[in-house]
Amino acid sequence: MNLRACLIAALFTATPAVAQTDIVTPPKALLLENVPPIPADLAKKLDPYGEFRPHGMLSWNPNKREMLIRRRLTATNQVHLVTEPGATPVPLTDYPDAVQGGGFQPRAGRYFVFAKAEGGNEVFRGYRQDLATKEVTPFTPEGERLSDLRFSRDGTIAVYSTQPVDKNNPDRKARTIIHVTDPAKPSADRVIVTLDGGGWGDLRFSEDKKRIAMTEFISATESYIWVMDAKTGAKTRITNPPKGETVLYDNPEFTRDGKGLFVLSDNGSEFRRLVLIPSNGGAERVLTEKLKFDVDGFDVSFDANRIAFLTNENGSNALRFIDLASLKELPRPPLEAGVISGLLWREKSSEIGFSMTSARSAGDVFSYDVKANKVTRWTNGNNPELNTSEFVEPRLIKWKSFDGLEISAFHYHPPAKFTGKRPVIINIHGGPEAQYRPGFIGRNNYYVNELGVAVIFPNVRGSSGFGKTFLKLDNGMKRKDSVADIGALIDWIKQQPDLDGDRIMITGGSYGGYMTFACAVDFSDKISGSVAIVGISNFVTFLERTESYRRDLRRVEYGDERDPEMRAWFEKMAPLNNADKIGKPILVVQGKNDPRVPYTEAVQIVETLKKRNTPVWFILANDEGHGFAKKPNADYQFYATVEFARQTLLK
Repeated sequence: MNLRACLIAALFTATPAVAQTDIVTPPKALLLENVPPIPADLAKKLDPYGEFRPHGMLSWNPNKREMLIRRRLTATNQVHLVTEPGATPVPLTDYPDAVQGGGFQPRAGRYFVFAKAEGGNEVFRGYRQDLATKEVTPFTPEGERLSDLRFSRDGTIAVYSTQPVDKNNPDRKARTIIHVTDPAKPSADRVIVTLDGGGWGDLRFSEDKKRIAMTEFISATESYIWVMDAKTGAKTRITNPPKGETVLYDNPEFTRDGKGLFVLSDNGSEFRRLVLIPSNGGAERVLTEKLKFDVDGFDVSFDANRIAFLTNENGSNALRFIDLASLKELPRPPLEAGVISGLLWREKSSEIGFSMTSARSAGDVFSYDVKANKVTRWTNGNNPELNTSEFVEPRLIKWKSFDGLEISAFHYHPPAKFTGKRPVIINIHGGPEAQYRPGFIGRNNYYVNELGVAVIFPNVRGSSGFGKTFLKLDNGMKRKDSVADIGALIDWIKQQPDLDGDRIMITGGSYGGYMTFACAVDFSDKISGSVAIVGISNFVTFLERTESYRRDLRRVEYGDERDPEMRAWFEKMAPLNNADKIGKPILVVQGKNDPRVPYTEAVQIVETLKKRNTPVWFILANDEGHGFAKKPNADYQFYATVEFARQTLLK
């Protein structure tokens, strides 16, 4: 198939009545098929909703009260320095592709490290940037995907893992290579061990640097903690769940004396709890037993003598603290409700930094001093052209699915100026083990505030945050049960006096893209159209072509396509093989370099729909991967999506 030939000829194929001077020129990297010209006046209305600059916490300077943050520079997210609260962020990196992460060298702080890939291929490589000279030097192997990196507490060495990508891995067998290095002296890099599988991560040194703790991920509900000798690579598994049960372990952190590990665990519980485990194995001591919520993450400070941790409470986060001496919980700080991430203690202080977003905040960095009981805001990511205080807060809604299971969602309803029944966009998250949280919905605010469209973000079965039983309910041949949850939501919408059940659009990305394809098949008579972003159209072809380092993890969740019975079921339920049932218009969006959901998943269903004369718009980006990370591409995708909604949902 000559993909480029079949796509590029279709540029600006529709709506010829619009003058060329009044339309938006698409970015050169985008190949468009059946996407009509975008009126410039529409883009002008949409642009303010794309000008938010969310900020994310990356690293504290070990010697000054300043920090590295993540923020969009021009087209992509780059590392910035914030020298004091409220100061203008100073860019330290500037690349065509987004920079992932960023962290100061502990203690000395003479440089920071970051990772970047090319064109969305996710083959990340580690780089060191010296603060004095601004010189940038790679320190991890070219052609191997950097997936995890952690310094020793004194900053003298770092441990990291890489995986060979498929073009350098002819047998496509997943492997993880564990390295120890000094980023200032890349020649000192040495491989400790090569492990089978692509699920090894969460690398952590003990205080004496003689041992490394790590997690072996099998699936979203099964993982194990290992402790490895930092010189020889000899390793011992220290977690052994009860026979016949699977347990999730995550985020190991050594105690100061090295005799224990703080770990997240759902052993004996529906929810992830913070526990203390002997570092040579043994019984777990639960530190958050009274809290009936998932613990999302934590960070330990020996300077502040505290553990900071986050609980997931109906999607929002509570920041909590445990005293290291007594291991008892302390009073909570006075924070507004929001979704929190990136907990990071500042060295030699009682101050912890974090990122927080909410329905009215695009995402900013804050700190909290536990001794002073003071919250400090460091950044402002909102767009001054829009008054975010007027953005709607979500409603938590619930409905019963086909089997009586209660499913929930967050519903952003248009302001009172829009009367009558409102059209609806159902936006399905990816993962599938993710969870929609009541945070900032970014560009989606345009639908709510300007078009009067209600946007509903469901958490179908298989979502995290609702206990491990709920998390497993879509595994294997239960996959279509989560699609049925959306069918029940559509029925619920039809019963609501303020929602228009005859005007519904489905959208989602990654696994949410699969859900979108599946809903377009199963509910064609109930929806106006759909927008599938980097979605799976057939689990057989997806599993055969996704990168090897993540394939086995996906087989546990979705099923193994090598098993004849499973393969037959995949083929039977594949949206690709049921495309004749898709009777409503669909917009398909894909990155050519996507290592997770290969671009062929989009191409094969687009070609099938074209043969059936089903209205299909297609956007393929030659310089993107699993979603559009470059702002010009993301802008145009949004323009096209709004135009699609205007021609289908709002017609």
